[in-house]
Amino acid sequence: MQARMGNPAVVVPDALPALMALDKATRAVGVPKSTLDLVHLRASQINGCSVCVLMHAGDLRKGGESDERIDTVAGWREAPYFTDAERAALALAESVTRVSDRGDQVPDEVYDEAAKHYDEQQLGALILSIATVNLWNRVNIAARQVAGGEWS
Repeated sequence: MQARMGNPAVVVPDALPALMALDKATRAVGVPKSTLDLVHLRASQINGCSVCVLMHAGDLRKGGESDERIDTVAGWREAPYFTDAERAALALAESVTRVSDRGDQVPDEVYDEAAKHYDEQQLGALILSIATVNLWNRVNIAARQVAGGEWS
């Protein structure tokens, strides 16, 4: 496989620092890093972004997450390895990622369950973080970035 082009976030001047600043801001409000990494992995699985799937699974491993948790993210509803707060974040990630799959894109029950576990700032950070990983997925897929390359 070969990329179609360099990563657009690097090709466009000032894009990468802006994306990195947004990531830093979302990580600064108290949502556990492992939760953010889990939602990033799940959104990337849904979108089929091999670069991000590899990277976020690696981030989770580096953070000390068990193989069971990493390997069952796609089936989190049936796996016993996730807390209620993580389940709420994963459900939110799926809804925000799959906005075109249903009329009620982010159902109240999904949002309300996440709001039980995260305060307004944390919930805002989760939403921004999910949106950002979706942006990265789309950039990598459109430019055919290669898993295992410089972005993994």
